Amino acid sequence: MAGLSSRSAVAIHALAMLANRRGGSLTSAEIADSLGSNPVLVRRVLGRLRDAGLVRSTEGRGGGWSLARAPRDITLYDAYTAVEEGQIFSRHTHPPSSACEVGRTIGVLLDDEFRSAERALEEQLGRTTIAGLLQRILASGNGAGSH
Repeated sequence: MAGLSSRSAVAIHALAMLANRRGGSLTSAEIADSLGSNPVLVRRVLGRLRDAGLVRSTEGRGGGWSLARAPRDITLYDAYTAVEEGQIFSRHTHPPSSACEVGRTIGVLLDDEFRSAERALEEQLGRTTIAGLLQRILASGNGAGSH
């Protein structure tokens, strides 16, 4: 299984911070500080979010990153597809042996199962917006302060 990289978590964290900024901008260093991460990694993820039309960057003094769409119009699935590559589940790298009882059919059956699981992930992440997630963060009481 390929699994998700940390890029999805970084992207969603950054989007939630930008949504909490309510129209203001943040630098990649400020976002990296909240993540306890490297600004270079954050800039790479923000670049992918920009390419997907989810954030924009402004150069120069007072510049930084801001949302390109309203938080209610960005889902977790949007963030996921902006930063992740390929399928969630790895398929066989080589076709299984057709001489084997299991090998003859497992590829097709696994493909169906994996597609179904990927659709479920897409539906689940598509139900949650950045606005909804931020609302839950702030309601938890742990969202106090700027980070």
